[in-house]
Amino acid sequence: MPTILRFGGLRVAVYFNDHRPAHVHVIGRRCEAVFNLNCAIGPVRLRENYGFSRAEISRIAKVLTKHLVTLCGAWERIHDIA
Repeated sequence: MPTILRFGGLRVAVYFNDHRPAHVHVIGRRCEAVFNLNCAIGPVRLRENYGFSRAEISRIAKVLTKHLVTLCGAWERIHDIA
């Protein structure tokens, strides 16, 4: 599970044999959330949340949106999509 991005004590990862649609797992502070990326134009959308507060989810979504192009590119490379 490659880590694509780190911020604020969290890591953003993509699982190797994961399914579509393109999404990332945000892990840290004993919490995890899954965001669909809606490549390549967004917006990112929360799919699952295990423990993050609403305020944290909002902050995470803003960071993911800022890095959307990078995250989509990484998801495609990891899954060999051309």
